[in-house]
Amino acid sequence: MKFSANLGFLWTDRPLPDAIRAAHAAGFDAVECHWPYEVATEEIKAALNDTGLRMLGLNTRRGNVAMGENGLAALPGRQADARAAIDEAISYAAQIGTGNVHVMAGFASGDDARATYVDNLRYACDTAAPHGITILIEPLNRHDAPGYFLRTTDQAVAIIDSVGASNLRLMFDCYHVQRTEGDVSTRLRALLRHVGHIQFASVPDRGTPDHGELNYAHVFATLRDLGWNSPLGAEYKSDRPTDDTLGWLDAIRDRSS
Repeated sequence: MKFSANLGFLWTDRPLPDAIRAAHAAGFDAVECHWPYEVATEEIKAALNDTGLRMLGLNTRRGNVAMGENGLAALPGRQADARAAIDEAISYAAQIGTGNVHVMAGFASGDDARATYVDNLRYACDTAAPHGITILIEPLNRHDAPGYFLRTTDQAVAIIDSVGASNLRLMFDCYHVQRTEGDVSTRLRALLRHVGHIQFASVPDRGTPDHGELNYAHVFATLRDLGWNSPLGAEYKSDRPTDDTLGWLDAIRDRSS
């Protein structure tokens, strides 16, 4: 299996270009991030060129974080803000060679929110297509993000069908799916044709993937059997330096050698 380091959670004690270099030194095959916009694209490109890594994905801005916003695309009345965030993310991604943009929905509910989300996703897909960029949507679990518009994989697939764009896909985060729906391996088998990227962390603490209620040796074996060969995103939290948390990655390397 190949693995991507999510630098929104890993090596957050250093600037993003240095985190990219740290991920390379640790043996990751790719990197991804959350909101890189305060760093000049030239600095990111230099780190990616130095290491030979790809930046797999990034997120649209959340909005007014001080007011508790966590995405804009499903918020009725905020279309201009949502589309400005989409434009910014796609432009940044295109400049650094990133293939995926996660368009964050935000806290909303109801038919108006769904219609707004679908319209904004159509805009995002149309804007991203000339750059060869895929738009991702990700259900977030109700424990960590109560009130978030996109909550389940079934809801996400229905949205994807409604938008009808070939470059809209599901970001399947094993952590979120397990906390909301469970049965991760079965869900992966059923949904893989819709999936654009996969992330993982332990459940329920969102820590390193070597403990908790999900057996990642089984999950990774399932993905290998299904023919998945893109890097899997390690998006976990830790109260230790990232380099001290990588025993799980060493164990996978040992099993593969």
